Amino acid sequence: MSVIKKAVFPVAGLGSRFLPATKAQPKEMLPIVDKPLIQYAVEEAVAAGITEMIFITGRNKRAIEDHFDKAYELEAELEAAGKQALLELVRGVIPKSVNCIYIRQSEPLGLGHAVLCARPVVGNQPFAVLLADDFMDTAAGHKPVLAQMTDLYTYERCSVLAVQDVPRANTRQYGIVSASPYRTDLELVSGIVEKPQPEDAPSTLAVVGRYVLSGAIFDHLETLGTGAGGEIQLTDGIAALMARERVLAYRYAGQRYDCGSKIGYLKATAAIGMKHPETAAAYSEFLQHLCSEVKP
Repeated sequence: MSVIKKAVFPVAGLGSRFLPATKAQPKEMLPIVDKPLIQYAVEEAVAAGITEMIFITGRNKRAIEDHFDKAYELEAELEAAGKQALLELVRGVIPKSVNCIYIRQSEPLGLGHAVLCARPVVGNQPFAVLLADDFMDTAAGHKPVLAQMTDLYTYERCSVLAVQDVPRANTRQYGIVSASPYRTDLELVSGIVEKPQPEDAPSTLAVVGRYVLSGAIFDHLETLGTGAGGEIQLTDGIAALMARERVLAYRYAGQRYDCGSKIGYLKATAAIGMKHPETAAAYSEFLQHLCSEVKP
């Protein structure tokens, strides 16, 4: 049974790469087929046994709160129309056993600051961090990525970072770790640096949007100055944490789609569209037809 019961969702970003779609709605509410990105991330957390969802929000993020709240008028209309399947779908957006907490990040001071905002709720307990932009898809028969990581934490009792190899030219977009083999799919982190230039990167092993962290990281985030980009970087907090305890890098089983980029979002939509029970057959047929039309 997982010891991780709290998850932090930093959702205060502006989503500027998706303007004008994100002018009046949060980027985390962009849908993949019929569910918004943030719901997929919350479902992943629920599957890992997490019961407290802590959203670090900003201006114009009210739609996230509304999405996970009870919709009395909508439910009443669906019930009156006898649309029971849709009614159950709306009521099942989040389990009743799950508690949602919303904390406003007053200034855009970086991911480390967003995580630090959760300290009054998390305390000194271990917790997860999920970036909804990083859409994680796993094959049938595999646990969701966060559940894989919370299982590792329960066994190893130390912070775990989800990592993947990226092209060296892209290291400037990620936190990059240096690490040594520990066991299958797991490495012991010896260093971590935020967004290094390709020629300076210690490796091509990048941290992506899933973390399971020791509560001790808050002590370091509180005393950090600003780092790359003039922000308080979670990467710098992890680097400081490593002086006190182990940090492991986990090569997870699954496929990540960077839905912070347009091409990543389109890839995720295509991948899930081809798996969704309502769209799989017709969508696959359409894509095959489309590909045959555009061949030179």
